Parts: sequence; structure tokens; C-alpha cells
Amino acid sequence: MNQRDSLYRDVKQQITEALRSGKWKHGQKIASEPQLAERFGVSVGTVRRAIGELEAENILVREQGRGTFVVSHTRDYMLNVFFRIVDADGQKELPTVSLLSMKRGRADRSTAGLLKLTPRAPVIDIEALLSLKGRPTILDRIRLPAHLFRELGDHLFKRRSGTIYGLFQDRFGITVVRAEELITAVAAGEREAGLLGVAQGAPLLRIQRVAYTYKDVAVDARVRLVNSSQHAYASVLGSRA
Repeated sequence: MNQRDSLYRDVKQQITEALRSGKWKHGQKIASEPQLAERFGVSVGTVRRAIGELEAENILVREQGRGTFVVSHTRDYMLNVFFRIVDADGQKELPTVSLLSMKRGRADRSTAGLLKLTPRAPVIDIEALLSLKGRPTILDRIRLPAHLFRELGDHLFKRRSGTIYGLFQDRFGITVVRAEELITAVAAGEREAGLLGVAQGAPLLRIQRVAYTYKDVAVDARVRLVNSSQHAYASVLGSRA
């Protein structure tokens, strides 16, 4: 790694740490590029490169004539960045969410591994049914580290005004910056079939997702079962030329 790469990566790391520590909160304008260059003792070009990479990672957003802001998990943002289910025409819509259950328990071996917790660590176990075009389409089974979401209960989940990642930001100061997914196909069991309105044994997409905040801290491990009879998973690779 040459000195230029080392400098911009160091600046990127320092900006990320400032975001993680809450110096700049979601929706807030960060310091200008000249101010950051002076603070870190580097060129404006080095700062611009670091910010450009954070923008590409959907952590920061530049607004022409206004400055650079920390991304907020608005409904539109969530739809564009973290929701990949589309209808037959390739169109997305935010689902209507119904909470089926929320309880506190202990992490099994698999959950502990995904969330980087000790075995039997306290977790919050959530099951929710998501509807698209008025039809139950997605069954989410979510596990959260209990120590990060101490005040989370049914009332907060049901009464939130936005998405669950928006709730993470607004109430708990946790910003999801990336997610990893593993997609397979499974047959619907009796309960899943009943909830999703399909025949037992019908094919479902199984999406295992782990979501991370800054510094690669895992904050959400979920299994998402999708009725793909009228919906599909869409992924865009690469960037527009």
C-alpha cells in the first residue's frame, strides 16, 4: 500500500469512528472537506476520496450546495438499499408489517456465531409477517443482541413510524451500514405454508441475513422466507457507466 492509499484509509477510518461514537448522528451534516483536511492534516483531495468511498457504501450522502450528511434510514432509503424483493414488473414497494411475536431468550449456537456473541447470550427473538400488495409474502425471523436493544418491546416495534432499521437509528443510535445475505431454496413447512398462504411443500426463497453497524459489529441476524410465486429477489451488480 502506498502512502496516498494509507492516508485516505486512515481518514476514512477516523470519519467512521466519529460516526460510530455519535459525533455526527443520522441526518446531520458533517464538517466540510476543508475543515476535515485541516483537522486530519491531509489534502482536500484525500478527504474527498475517503468521503467518496463512504458515500459509495451508503454511509454518507452529498447534497449539491448543502454539504455532506449522514444517511438516515428513511423509507425510500430502505427500499433502495436494503429491500430486494420485487414484483413481476420489477417494481418494489415497502411491505406492511405485522408482528407475530417478540420474546427474550438465549442465543443458540448458530445465532451466537452469526451475532458474534457468547453461547447462550441474551437475545430478542422477533417473528413478523410482511405483506405486499395486500398479500402475506415474507416471514421474518429476527434475532437481536439484547444488550444493544434493552428497551425494545412490542409497543416500540408496533408504534414505530418508519422501518425497523429506522427504529434502530432513532431509538437506539445504531446505524446499519451493510448486510450479508445467503440465499437458498426451501420447501414450506406446515406453519410457514399457513402464514404465507401457500401449499405445504411449496418452494420458498430462504434469505439468511446478518446486518452490521460500524466496525463490523453484528446487530441483526434473520432468516427471511419469501413466497416467490409472484415476487423475486433482484440484485444489481456493478455501477452505471
